[in-house]
Amino acid sequence: MAAIIEVEKLTKSYGGKRGIADVSLQVEEGEVFGFLGPNGAGKTTTIRLLMALLHADSGTARIAGLDCWKESVAIKRLIGYIPGEPALDPNLTGGQILEYFAHLRGGVDQSYLEQLIQRFDLDTSRKFRQYSTGNKRKVVLIQAFMHRPRLLILDEPTSGLDPLNQQEFDRMVKDVRDEGRTVFLSSHVLSEVEKTCTRVGIIRDGSLVRIGGMAEVSAIKRYEITITFADPVPVETFKTLDGVAEVESLNHGHGVRLAMQGPADAVIKAAARYPVVSLTSHEPSLEDIFLRYYQADGAPAKEPQSVA
Repeated sequence: MAAIIEVEKLTKSYGGKRGIADVSLQVEEGEVFGFLGPNGAGKTTTIRLLMALLHADSGTARIAGLDCWKESVAIKRLIGYIPGEPALDPNLTGGQILEYFAHLRGGVDQSYLEQLIQRFDLDTSRKFRQYSTGNKRKVVLIQAFMHRPRLLILDEPTSGLDPLNQQEFDRMVKDVRDEGRTVFLSSHVLSEVEKTCTRVGIIRDGSLVRIGGMAEVSAIKRYEITITFADPVPVETFKTLDGVAEVESLNHGHGVRLAMQGPADAVIKAAARYPVVSLTSHEPSLEDIFLRYYQADGAPAKEPQSVA
């Protein structure tokens, strides 16, 4: 399958501030590609370069075989775009904004547009300034999807959405994929990428550190389980269990904190042998995961050993 996005040694510097350096990647037509990294890693810079909102210091970027800067007008006809921080006229209603974008694109299928409005339960009669953060995001999402673009470039698309609308977004992305269209989606939320993407690129400090299938996400994903017991429990009970990367004893043996990488089935079964007071699970932020998993030079850190 041919690549719809081709990036080669793309570099952008902001002087003393971080940009991106020698980013190279390809996105195949018909796939959902996750561009994953902590805030400030270079995701938005890369997307703005693809959209010709910035000009690169060096390197090349092509979409559908077209140069992203020399042929940006033609490219924009193929794309649905969601910026990370959209700026729309606050005095227009949601309906007027969508009508404006529809005219800009030469018209859209009105029945499909209405379907999207209903899927997100958006009141299009209210002015943009009156919308909550989540409803503003709905307007931006609808305008990106409504003309059924060949390629969707989405920068943190679910920011501000409630869980129900996040699920609706996931279904819309799957619909796009099933139709053979392409999605390039940036995120700092691991679970969002896991649910929707077929392949990922992981960026840190402006450089791509990994690229590949969803196994690349599983390789860095960690979560924590904290268990409180009625009586002291030996920490050795959990050290060698499948999925456990680290063990920390709490409250003189009345609790444990487990760093997990993999299924928790063995941990739950082991804990059930003792009187459990509480059990909580927590997924750390992507920033926390990167700080733990990657060294300062961007190379994977050594796997930590279990400790008492």
